[in-house]
Amino acid sequence: MISDKAKHKAKVISFWHKYGTEATELAFDVKERTLYYWQAKLKKSGGNLEALNNKSTKPKNTRIRSWPQEVINKIKTIREEHPNLGKDKVYIELKDYCKDYNLILPKPATIGNIIKDLGGLRKRPIKIRHNGKIVLKKRVKVIRKPKNFKASFPGHCGSFDTIEKIVHGSRRYVITFTDVYSRFSLAWATNSHASTAAKEFFDLTTFLFPYPLQNVLTDNGSEFKKYFDQELRRLHKLHWHTYPKTPKMNAHCERFNRSLQEEYIDYHEYELLDTNVFNKGLMKHLLWHNTKRPHWSLKLKSPVQYIVDNYPQDCNMYLTNTRP
Repeated sequence: MISDKAKHKAKVISFWHKYGTEATELAFDVKERTLYYWQAKLKKSGGNLEALNNKSTKPKNTRIRSWPQEVINKIKTIREEHPNLGKDKVYIELKDYCKDYNLILPKPATIGNIIKDLGGLRKRPIKIRHNGKIVLKKRVKVIRKPKNFKASFPGHCGSFDTIEKIVHGSRRYVITFTDVYSRFSLAWATNSHASTAAKEFFDLTTFLFPYPLQNVLTDNGSEFKKYFDQELRRLHKLHWHTYPKTPKMNAHCERFNRSLQEEYIDYHEYELLDTNVFNKGLMKHLLWHNTKRPHWSLKLKSPVQYIVDNYPQDCNMYLTNTRP
């Protein structure tokens, strides 16, 4: 990679060849020996400008941290017992030990450097596969929802969640969807908690919701992994995840879950034993919820009416526009 400084040096050398040493020294404030040094580096590299990049200024001989072996061993022991303990918390654990054995107590920043010198002292959890093989668990990095995100059009962000109910000892799940901008919501009851069911509900949502989803927000549940996530990747959708135990990051869907439970599920809970029967009644309720029910967050308008009033140019709701 050619740095900006290397490009500047090449420009100075070109100027030197064209106008001479005296003009170059006046124009760029460089000495003649420096110009010859740059030219020699460039010639040695065969004209590769990367040779003019500044070299590292790190000293060849650096100081070696020297602490009593007892302190280092104690830090190792603490990190072995508590793998995710940071340097500030290790400092508190180490304080009593150093006091009891009359040892010098390193500061938190120094403890961090000692841990770094020892290779990080990271300890990863393990899991046992079906064939008995022991492997390290890999922590999968996920994308979190931006802190100050605010939906500005329908489909800008669609949030998904799951309601779990136990009816006469049988588990049933209601997967829910809410468009953050318009509060347009859908739900579907299923016997399965697998990612296949969530993927099928996502396909149903994209068919029923008249706007393409740009971003998808879910919690970290297993139903929103594997096939659900693979489908989002195939469609090039951005999949946001909430932080663990932070339902307020998915507040719009959580609020719909409460409304759905208080207004419909609690009165038809017994129908969940046959999800087909439950879903037929649920569709009628959702039709009313999206087209007639007033929402305080929408200034007492329904989601469909809110979209028609605020985003009419691309509305494909197939409803008559009754505005004057």
